[in-house]
Amino acid sequence: MTPPNDQTPNPTSPLAALMERAKTRALNVGELIQAAESLAGPDAATSRSELYKTWIAFNEDHPLAHLAYFNYSVSLRALGDIAGAIHALRACRRIAPDFGPAGINLGRALEDSGQTALAVAQWREFAETCADVTPTRIGHRLMTLQNIGRVLEGTEQFAAAEEALRQALELRSDRTEAGQHWAALRQRQCKWPTLEPSEHATNKQMLAAMSPISLAAYCDDPMFQLARACAYNKSFAGRPERGPVGLLASRKRLGAGKRLRIGYVSSDLREHAVGFALSEVFELHDKSKVEAFGYYMGEPRVGDPVQERMKAALDHWRPIAALSDLQAAELIAADEIDIVVDLNGYTKHARTKIFGYRPAPIIVNWCGYPGSMGSPYHHYLIADDYIIPPENEIFYSERVLRIPCNQPLDRKRPIAAERPTRAEAGLPEDAFIYASFNGMQKVTAACFSRWMDILREVPGSVLWLLAGDGETNKRLQEAAAARGVAQERILFAGKAGNPHHLARIALADLLLDTAPYGAHSTAADALTMGLPILTLEGRSFASRFCGSVVSAAGLADLICATPEDYVRRAIGFGRDRASLGPYRDKLRRERDKSVLRDISALTRSLEEAFQRMQSEGERGATPVPDLTNLDLYFEIGAEFNQTPIEFMDARSYRALYVERLTKLNAFAPIAQDARFWRGEDLADPARRSAAA
Repeated sequence: MTPPNDQTPNPTSPLAALMERAKTRALNVGELIQAAESLAGPDAATSRSELYKTWIAFNEDHPLAHLAYFNYSVSLRALGDIAGAIHALRACRRIAPDFGPAGINLGRALEDSGQTALAVAQWREFAETCADVTPTRIGHRLMTLQNIGRVLEGTEQFAAAEEALRQALELRSDRTEAGQHWAALRQRQCKWPTLEPSEHATNKQMLAAMSPISLAAYCDDPMFQLARACAYNKSFAGRPERGPVGLLASRKRLGAGKRLRIGYVSSDLREHAVGFALSEVFELHDKSKVEAFGYYMGEPRVGDPVQERMKAALDHWRPIAALSDLQAAELIAADEIDIVVDLNGYTKHARTKIFGYRPAPIIVNWCGYPGSMGSPYHHYLIADDYIIPPENEIFYSERVLRIPCNQPLDRKRPIAAERPTRAEAGLPEDAFIYASFNGMQKVTAACFSRWMDILREVPGSVLWLLAGDGETNKRLQEAAAARGVAQERILFAGKAGNPHHLARIALADLLLDTAPYGAHSTAADALTMGLPILTLEGRSFASRFCGSVVSAAGLADLICATPEDYVRRAIGFGRDRASLGPYRDKLRRERDKSVLRDISALTRSLEEAFQRMQSEGERGATPVPDLTNLDLYFEIGAEFNQTPIEFMDARSYRALYVERLTKLNAFAPIAQDARFWRGEDLADPARRSAAA
């Protein structure tokens, strides 16, 4: 277990004196740890490791030797000696089997060595030793179960991961991390109902554990989603205690004629839906008005053509993955960014705390996340007229600014030259093919039932889905059989590179959108390839996005107002394939003239929105996010969504909240705000004008 760069210390150095005391057993554990942590300089890690190694050699029978072994393992990890750290942690566990940090770290070290099976076995063994009910052991067991779930999910052992996470959720239902991943896993596997309450975890507790993006796929209740986003922000990001506030406060505003400095922050500036969407936008920025910075917080990429295009288009490229949240915020502030754009929201690899440090005077939510951030520091949200009509602004804490279509796309994306035949894609030649290429997490029980209603009424038709894991695919086929549809009519498209996936899309006849979380970039891809889309109009951002894309492509007639209309029209198209001809012809004829593909206009509109934000900031009119009553709206929404709200007309939906608020207000007065108290009749333009 000799660490790298092992050196004999100078006999007159402080380290030599400490090691001599260690050899003579004159250094107790407390002094050892304090002395090791005080070591400084470029060789501090090596010196620390040598001190622990020497102390252990001469004090192994000490009753607290396990603490020395544990700290020794930490020092070895710092030196990159993972094998030595594993030896030290195993020695620690032999002395003190119940010492929780060693049990957890040993599993982590095995995982980092690529031995995931050994890591899971280690954590499972350790979890059993934590079964006694004490606060410390419960905490250790919780962390261990979460680690098991995380690793098993990463290796696509979903059922085992789900079981570990459920145990963690029931152990501490007030700690939402495990519940967040558990619910997302069930959605990804199409396990219905998504939530399964028990005596240890209620339905409300499970709802409270869901991430905002999982909630968007669970129910179409935008007020509840806003309230959950606010609570999520408080628990996972919060308000940092310190940051570069002084630096920002001392900054002078830009004068007339100066370029706006726009900072785009994302983990997805690469081959990803966000990267595909923004490549051409970056290329079309007016360099005389905008100086664009890309702050990339993802893993380094090699040979990624999308990222290389963005690097070339942006004025500055800043990799920030290795920086802490505070360091990243300080870099953004040092670049004197005027407007910083959060392209992640609450999606995977988001680092929301960066924005909590307020690294720029204006913070914008756009493109990556379909909803309100519910945060105290996101000032604006960019959308379009369809996604957020004026009467729906009450569901967003940010001020809403609009561009022609909220879905940018890249008109230069490569498409495989050779288009496959239906036979090559595993599809029947003459059948009517309904398709849905959304992720499995968007397929709800109600959505799937509608699809089966459609298939039963269109003999010989098939449903072509983007494949999930094998068990999920089988589960959906069995669900089809239970609803009277033969399993072989549910087909799956395997993984394919993006150019080849685009090429095969047009093999389908009609794309069926999911609800309440509809297609986003998937919709733009389908329309690009000439495939019509049938979608449903909801209330929330995620449920209206596909309608926005379809409308921008000139096919607003394919937006359905009710589930019944959606099913009826899908059946009609399936029985009369020729009736889709006019829609395909229109896509082919007017594709390049549509709002959806006018990326120049979108970019100009985006720049105008940035100029408006800057102008409002210079006037001292930057909006303050409205977080009024959101804890109360969460309580009400959790009550309503014991069974998830899917479709409801606007007046009925608002009436639910107004009725409940009125009863609560009669008991204890509630601070009124600009949402449901004034929103009950906001659909009427005259009322809307008066309320404003």
